[in-house]
Amino acid sequence: MIPIIKPVMDEREVEAARRVILSGWITQGPEVAAFEREFAAFTGAELAVAVSNCTTALHLALLAAGISQGDEVITVSHSYIATANSIRYCGAIPVFVDIEPETFNIDPTLIEAAITPRTRAILCVHQMGMPCDLGRIVELGRRHGLVVIEDAACAIASEILIDGEWEKIGRPRGDVACFSFHPRKIMSTGDGGMLTTSKPEWAAKFRLLRQHGMSVPDTVRHGSPQVIFEDHPVVGYNYRMTDIQAAVGREQLKRLPVIVQARRQRASRYLEQLAAIPGLGLPVQPSYARSNWQSFCVRLPDGCHQRQVMQAMLDEEVSTRRGIMCAHREKAYSGMRHLHSLARSEEAQNRTVILPLYPQMTDTDQDRVVDALARACGR
Repeated sequence: MIPIIKPVMDEREVEAARRVILSGWITQGPEVAAFEREFAAFTGAELAVAVSNCTTALHLALLAAGISQGDEVITVSHSYIATANSIRYCGAIPVFVDIEPETFNIDPTLIEAAITPRTRAILCVHQMGMPCDLGRIVELGRRHGLVVIEDAACAIASEILIDGEWEKIGRPRGDVACFSFHPRKIMSTGDGGMLTTSKPEWAAKFRLLRQHGMSVPDTVRHGSPQVIFEDHPVVGYNYRMTDIQAAVGREQLKRLPVIVQARRQRASRYLEQLAAIPGLGLPVQPSYARSNWQSFCVRLPDGCHQRQVMQAMLDEEVSTRRGIMCAHREKAYSGMRHLHSLARSEEAQNRTVILPLYPQMTDTDQDRVVDALARACGR
């Protein structure tokens, strides 16, 4: 079976976890602090704060932005449901706008029409690792006094061209960027997340809220020669990352440039080979973007049915995934009104398939995927 992805890990991650386990400090501590510093340096961010996953990162970002009951946040339905859920956690309302069909990212030309007096933020998604048009989105946000939050769950090490210079996603250009280390991402800590920001007051709030609102971090209390009693001035959450996860993350971060280079090479080979399948829609990388190719998503030719194509490929022992979901089609969101057409989002969910892509793939593996897809499409 050719899987959809394989984590890139070996004895280095095993030894990192072993070292922390034997150290006696296994939850949020010195390894988390080191991981935060190294991740900030990698992305070019001033500050980084580690949390338990990207959903909790999004929740904390929205809370720091002051999003609350009845506020509106402009975002896409065409994303994993965690994007919309994080808005609902705050009692706010996600206002969905449609995507660009070529990039699967939020269409910046549709944002302004969705702004109302209740709009407080734009939550944009770098979908499947492809950077969205961040320059235009940030300019819109600044002009209307809106916070810009980047859902960069899939976009670790992706790059964007800003002011004539290439920079990694996560600097961030908006107010905060949120990352995921889930096993489906190109680097993983088993699960985990990270926020990056240039706002010290936001970073302080993230650190406070991730640990039950406790006024004194464990590292400070344990390192003090004096007895310290903590208090809890606000209601917080248990959104901590463990030191075991952070130690693994530090090793993964060292591998990241090689992982991304290999994924880009494989994506380039796909683009060449799949061009031979008539009617197949290939992903588009805009001139302002360099994707990490976290997912390679193709649009099926007319007349091809998504489930049938996926089943035919599974029968040939090639794993696939359906196109990115649309939150507004899920039962949890069925009672919400949607004022804007989401036809492109729905079509993307219905007619796209995600193909296997990982650094350990061989040319033979990739040829099998291409051949299986061609047969499944009847070409």
